[in-house]
Amino acid sequence: MSSDRLSPLDASFLAVESPAAHMHVGWASVFEPPIDRPRPTFEELRSHVERRLSRAPRYRQMLRELPLGIGTPAWIDDRSFEVGRHVVPARSRDLGEIVADSMSAPLKHGRPLWQISICERLEDGRVGVVGKAHHCMVDGIAAVELASLLLDPSPNAPDPEPEDWRPKPQPADPRLVAGAVGDAARVSLGVLKLPAQLAASPGRLRAAARRGRRAAGALLDAARPARPHEHLNQTISPLRRLGLLHRPIDDLVRVKRAFDVKLNDVVLAASAGGVRRFLRDRGEQPVRLKTMVPVSVRTGEPGGLGNAISFMFVDLPCDEPDPARRLRLIHTETTARKRAERASGGSDVIRAMGLVPAPVRSVISRAMASPQAFNLVVSNIPGPREPLWMRGCRLQEAYPVVPIPERHALSIGITTVGDEACFGLYADRESLPGVEELTSSVDSAIEDLLDVAGDTKPSASALAVGPG
Repeated sequence: MSSDRLSPLDASFLAVESPAAHMHVGWASVFEPPIDRPRPTFEELRSHVERRLSRAPRYRQMLRELPLGIGTPAWIDDRSFEVGRHVVPARSRDLGEIVADSMSAPLKHGRPLWQISICERLEDGRVGVVGKAHHCMVDGIAAVELASLLLDPSPNAPDPEPEDWRPKPQPADPRLVAGAVGDAARVSLGVLKLPAQLAASPGRLRAAARRGRRAAGALLDAARPARPHEHLNQTISPLRRLGLLHRPIDDLVRVKRAFDVKLNDVVLAASAGGVRRFLRDRGEQPVRLKTMVPVSVRTGEPGGLGNAISFMFVDLPCDEPDPARRLRLIHTETTARKRAERASGGSDVIRAMGLVPAPVRSVISRAMASPQAFNLVVSNIPGPREPLWMRGCRLQEAYPVVPIPERHALSIGITTVGDEACFGLYADRESLPGVEELTSSVDSAIEDLLDVAGDTKPSASALAVGPG
């Protein structure tokens, strides 16, 4: 597949977008202004972003549909690109309101699919930056890496020299069509050659059989029906809120070590406990929730664009009252799925989508994003641990925005900034009000885990939960 066109996975995020489900990933970040110099103005920060765009050429490109829908859309340079359309002043000094204003509006097609809102002075005196990019353009890890392109490892790093950027000529339709037809022909030829290649290589045949088994397992797991939840899986509005929670990463690490589990198990357990408390406070009976857990399969140099993710499905035991048992149940399930190579199987399933016609692929994409497929998403996105600055302003917090498809009212994301774990609880403002209460519930669930971790002997825990 040409890097100038969307992959089938990238295109799937366009297919599931709707007026109420804006498929952008994003972040809300907070910076401490410098104390030894004037704080940067909005104009200086916009110029800073513009000078860094040479590091991410995709941010000056837009999508162009191919004639007759013969292939996935192509990336072309935006001949009328203006940074002022994409780096805009925030309309509030409250970070929550800035996030709500930005994330409640879809990105405009027909121009590069990203936007950054900047507040040079929040109510608490810090600098706020809220960014979003369409999911067809980046996944969560790529979004973090691209955001990091605007940052430097020292407060005094010089800006790059101004770039005399000129858009490339737009390719003619026949060239785009020829490229799409060539890609399709290469895929078909590869499929036709596959039987002969397998027959000539017993090792390759065994590997193919293994991949087939794990792909079938991932597909069966994905097809396992979820029961739509009354409040988490109802019709949603375009309006969004982002609950913000940050804790020392050491809090999560203490639980991880006490129970001999993975850090992602702790994140899932905190999410399960928070949702459980939130539902109980509303007088509802908590139930198990089928949860999609994105898994990165990104390789190569940082800053890669497009999506390089697979998936794993985990049942969050929100019906379990004991926090230690919740964590052990999650660890047992994630360990079993890792041993069965569910994420690798999911990646094979995603690649196989490229073999089916685009209309069929769109139907599959919508089915896989429906509430019958999963109830919510919980995503753990690695973030920068080293100190970083933007125009002398030190990055202190960054909260992820994980998109929600139709009839999904909630997603939970976490990333790390230095020694802080930052949770972003992204919710539909109309169908799931009270995201602040949910944020407080997740905070309380972490406290519960810390309490039981203090009473747990690591050696006994390791025997109970098995290898991590």
